[in-house]
Amino acid sequence: MMDDKLHNPVNDDSPRFLLDIAPLVLTAMILMVQFFVFKDFTPHIPLACGILITGLFMKLRGRDWEGMEASFLKVVKIGLPAMIILMSVGMLIGSWIIAGTVPTILYYGLSIFSPSLFLFSLCIICSIISVATGTSWGTVGTVGLAMMGIGVGLGIPPYLTGGAIVSGAFFGDKMSPLSDSTNLTPAAAGVDLWEHIRGMLPTTIPAMITALAIYAWIGLDYGNDSIDMSSISVLKAALMDNYNLSLITLLPAFVVVSAAVMKVPAIPTVLCGVVVASLVAFFMQGVGVSDIFNVLQNGFKSDTGFDVVDQLLSKGGVMSMTWVVTLTIFALAFIGSLEHYGTLNAIMVKINKLVKSRLSLVLTTYTSVIGVGTIIGDVYTTLVLPGRLLKDKYKEMGYKRTLLTRSIEDSGSLLSPLIPWNMGGSFVAATLGIATLAYAPFAFACWLSPLYGLLWAILGKFSPREDPSVDSNTATIPAKK
Repeated sequence: MMDDKLHNPVNDDSPRFLLDIAPLVLTAMILMVQFFVFKDFTPHIPLACGILITGLFMKLRGRDWEGMEASFLKVVKIGLPAMIILMSVGMLIGSWIIAGTVPTILYYGLSIFSPSLFLFSLCIICSIISVATGTSWGTVGTVGLAMMGIGVGLGIPPYLTGGAIVSGAFFGDKMSPLSDSTNLTPAAAGVDLWEHIRGMLPTTIPAMITALAIYAWIGLDYGNDSIDMSSISVLKAALMDNYNLSLITLLPAFVVVSAAVMKVPAIPTVLCGVVVASLVAFFMQGVGVSDIFNVLQNGFKSDTGFDVVDQLLSKGGVMSMTWVVTLTIFALAFIGSLEHYGTLNAIMVKINKLVKSRLSLVLTTYTSVIGVGTIIGDVYTTLVLPGRLLKDKYKEMGYKRTLLTRSIEDSGSLLSPLIPWNMGGSFVAATLGIATLAYAPFAFACWLSPLYGLLWAILGKFSPREDPSVDSNTATIPAKK
């Protein structure tokens, strides 16, 4: 039988509170050792240890493992639709590559490149590629890395180039229905995927427009149309030589976007995109049926002879999503264990004393996300934990959970590359060879988005209220895209 006093802690004295949050604190310590001592940014095993630690504390309090297991399996079940979508997205990415969809997007993205507006164009290019592939890290590690060299040739400081790359890549990742974080965040909070993406527009779009205006203004001091841009031409030539590029190869993207606008459920939308892309690959690119099936399962291995192209286009397939799917299982199981143990309720007792208004609600969300991202450094736990922690508080105060998921992504997905010891910040710094704190001030889109969120919270704009006649607990997650 569950200990009601434990599960709904009303006694918030320090010793009791410390015992309530002990499993979270100890797991955070193990994660920090994994990241900073072992230099290994795979949080799976530390999270598994966290589940075991929570179980041991349950035992110390005289409660059984079976109850906790039932609780965390219930939370894992919430994320199953998102995991199926992610595996389907793996197939979609692979099929889009062999169909020529991603290469076409990359080709036309590079065509808008302007030396006189380098930073402006670079941010747009990285946004397009990241939206098309659903991966900020992949964009930073391929096109972003190549653009660093071009920036040096133009005489632009690396920290400015890095800021533009990060702004575009993480903006695209945040807004892409193919992104793991964009699927995971609404799943954890009980929000429809496509509603979540629409809900992010009021902060993300103004932030990107403002960032582009700043990049255009700064870039005027560095642009030089006489600079040799031969590397861009070589990259485009490599794409043309290996793919039949035309408007037809953009058909899979058009189908997916159209289905999303018509609010077709997420899974059939993605699978429809896979089918259309496979047909385009067969008829336009001459890919055999057996090869198509292999790519859908194992991903595509590009062999154009051009390193940047090969790194960017060697991805996709169901198996490419196993890392994030298994991590999602561990993260959700850990959060479910903490819920059953009483950690989240203990934290909510503290939060309830602080949250009295819309602004304090959003500020508390930001603080929770940034706090978890700073202490733990794992972006996936950062997205899941606050969603589970605060989803009922938003409902209690009459606000839609899309405001919650927007706030989580604004302060989680976008700020992760700006925290030096976070997985995002560590990856970008290591890949681009720039200190996180050097490029962070110039990743304008990343930190402007949460500022716009605070502005709307102050003004009461773009803060949708919940329809009291709708019970959000009956929603399926995510039902539509």
